[in-house]
This record gives sequence, structure tokens and C-alpha cells, in this order.
Amino acid sequence: MSEETLYMQLVREWTELIGAGTVRPGERLPSVRKACALHKVSPSTVLATYRTLEERGLIEARPQSGFYVRAKAALPLPRMGRRSEALNMEDAATDQLEQVMAAQSRPDVIDLSLASPRGSDFYPTTRLKAIMGQLLRRHPELTTDYPFPPGSERLRRQIAQRGLSRGCVMAPGDIIVTNGCSEALQLALRAVCKPGDTVALESPTYFALIPLAQSLGLTVIEVPTHPSNGVSVDAIELLLSEQRLAAIVVQPVVQNPLGATMPLEARQRLARLASEYKVAVIEDAPHAELYYDGVSLPEAVRAFDEDGWVLLCSSFSKTLAPGFRIGWIAPGRFLHRVLQLKIAGSLGQPGLLEETLASYLEGGSYEPHLRFIRRQFMGQMTRLRGEVAARFPEGTRASSPSGGCLLWVELPKGIDTLALFRQGLAEGITVAPGALYSARGRYSHCVRLSCCYPWSDAYERALNRFAELARQAVP
Repeated sequence: MSEETLYMQLVREWTELIGAGTVRPGERLPSVRKACALHKVSPSTVLATYRTLEERGLIEARPQSGFYVRAKAALPLPRMGRRSEALNMEDAATDQLEQVMAAQSRPDVIDLSLASPRGSDFYPTTRLKAIMGQLLRRHPELTTDYPFPPGSERLRRQIAQRGLSRGCVMAPGDIIVTNGCSEALQLALRAVCKPGDTVALESPTYFALIPLAQSLGLTVIEVPTHPSNGVSVDAIELLLSEQRLAAIVVQPVVQNPLGATMPLEARQRLARLASEYKVAVIEDAPHAELYYDGVSLPEAVRAFDEDGWVLLCSSFSKTLAPGFRIGWIAPGRFLHRVLQLKIAGSLGQPGLLEETLASYLEGGSYEPHLRFIRRQFMGQMTRLRGEVAARFPEGTRASSPSGGCLLWVELPKGIDTLALFRQGLAEGITVAPGALYSARGRYSHCVRLSCCYPWSDAYERALNRFAELARQAVP
């Protein structure tokens, strides 16, 4: 786009954000330098945008400080209008998942595959504890007032503001807070599908999606997914042209378990296909902020959605506070239906936890925390891949994740990782066998490992022992 087109687009987007209350009176706009990185434009474009907003009475410049939303801005827009071979699953997948999760819950087991760190080494636990104590003293009603959907407005405003870093223009009213990303995915599937419908899942995919689809009476089609470039959009377009899908569930950025990130053109194309075929895309994004090159996060598919067919789901469970179980969904055109389902199902989340996260996000510590956790994961991922290369059987291949803490390992054909899981469990070690990540039980020779723990002697011994079991299992 030309500089003039970009400039007018930014003016419209910031006008919408201010009008919707995503950025409130008195709040500071991003610096010119940060806005350039955020929107991928030149300083002159940002300055032209801010001057136009200032001329319209929406923002004001403060010497040596920056640009701020005016306390009494004359808003021309009331609220933004941007809305933005099949098979039935068997119980075996659910049974296997129950076994793995039961093993992960045992205190005597060293878990080599969990997708979220345990303990406080990776999280700002002390700061969250202090914020919670302050809130309890100042607002004791947070423990007595019943919380209702869509959730804390402060938290939803912070989520909407953070959406800008991934190209998403959202208002607080576009967002519903959920019980983790798992509930967000469940609500999304229930909103767009009915029993008997067919959904497309990546292959391999996040393992909990398979029993979730099964519980909703859905049929699954597995779509090939590349370890680096993500799901095949060509395959999705073919399925759409055959009118076989009610929904598509994808993790476009830092996919679980591969760690893949779809190229920009593929994400744009997927959004166009959703609009063209009027089929919902459920964008599962809990790991996206763990993208290693955190200077500029990849735009979400939701960023290119103009008709509201993309339902964006995420949470703070992988990045900030797993025990809080706070997630969210921006359901696009399905907002009213998702809100109905949320009210009928679980109502709201604990207000104290929501307000604690909102206060933390408002304090500006989240970005430094994300940089810290990305560095930790990057360093430990390099070390984990080195250990796999050095100690696992000859012929083993491993993914090269674009972010996060998960490593997909392909062992030589003929090795059964479900059998290895049982052997390891007998010795106090647990992994996630590859068959869990496919509705058809594919990837039986693969395993998901994780590097989201402090690298201790116990962890290294467990990893080496599992590698030894794998070498012994070579046919």
C-alpha cells in the first residue's frame, strides 16, 4: 500500500480504538519508534497519523512526553463496526490422554513433555502475589461479588490493547474472558458447529482438541501440517471447495506440538478463504507471544479478517499464570452466541484473579517478562535439541520451533512411543507419545518433549534415560 493509504488506515484504526474505549482518555499512545515497529510503517507515516488525530481533537501532544488521548475527545465514531478422509473418534484417544495426564499429576514423576512450566522460576509470582494482596485490602468485595461474563473490563481492555501487537483492532466489548484457552476453544466449536458436522484439524494437532471434538459429536478431517510452515492452506481450500467443513481449527503461530509458524501470505490467504466460503476459522493462539523473535510478533489470522469469520482464542496460562486459568476469546460475528453459551455454561471467572492480571498488565512489566521467558526457552531449546542429536537413536529427527518450549521428535520407524511412555513411567519419567496428536493414531514413532523446566541434574538424567530406552527399542 502507498504511504497515503497506510496513513489513512492507521487514522481509521486509532479512531476506532479510541471510540471503542480500547485506549481511554489520558492513556499514552505508543512512541513513534514503537508505533513504527508495531505497524511496520515509516516514522513519517506515524507522525502524519498522530497529527491528523490531534487535528480531529482525539489526542494531544505533551512536550517531552508523547501523545495522549484527550480527556474530552470529540469522537466521530460511536463504536467500531469491524468484525472483524473424515472419521469418528474412538475412546482409545481419550483413554491414552487420561493416562498421560494422570502421570503428569504424580509428584514422583519427572515430566519431560508438559507445555507449561511448574514453579515460580519462569513466572512473576512475587509481583502477582503483591498485587493480589493490595486488591484484597482495597476491594474486599472481589471475594464476595459474583462475577458474570464477559469478564473484567480492565482485563479486556488490556487484552484489546495487546492485540495491536499482532495486528488486531479490537474493543473490550469484542472479548469474552474464559476459563483458560480450553474453554475458549470449546465455546468456539459449540458456537459454529452442531453434532455431526466436520471440522478440520492440523496433523499433528494439540491433543486435547481430539477428545473435545469427540465430546461434541463432531467428525474430524486431519490436514497435513509442515514442521516449519504450518498447516497446508492448499488442502484446506480443497476441502472448502468440496463443502465438507463447518470449521477449521488452527494454531498459525508457534503451533503445538511442532512449533511451526505459517508464512504471512498463508495467514492472509486463510482469512480470505474463511470469508469467501463463510466458514469459521478458530485461531488457537496460547503460544503466540512466545515467538522467539519477539521484537515484532507475527500478525494473527484475525488481523486480516474483515467479516468476523475468525474466532481468536488465547490465554495467559503459557506466559504468566497457569494456575489462574484465565483465557479469552474474540469471537467476531459469533459474539452473541458465544456469550449465550458462556452464561449457560460456566458463568464468570474469579474476579480477584482477573483484576490481578489486569493490574499487572497495566503496570508495564509484561513485555520485559515475555522477553525473559523467551530467552530462557530459546537457550534451553538449543540445549535440548543438542541432547536429542547426541543421545537419541541414529536416524532421529527433531523440529526447529519458531517459539515456545515444545520439541517434536521423530524416532526411527518401528519404535512405539506409547510403549516407551509406559516403560518410562515405571521409572518415574513421563513423555507425551505421538499417537495422542492424531485422531487416527498416527505418529506412533514420535514424541513431544519440553524444555520449560530449570535444567537440573534430575531433568538431564531423566532425558538421558529416556534416550537410552529409545535406543534399546530400535528394531
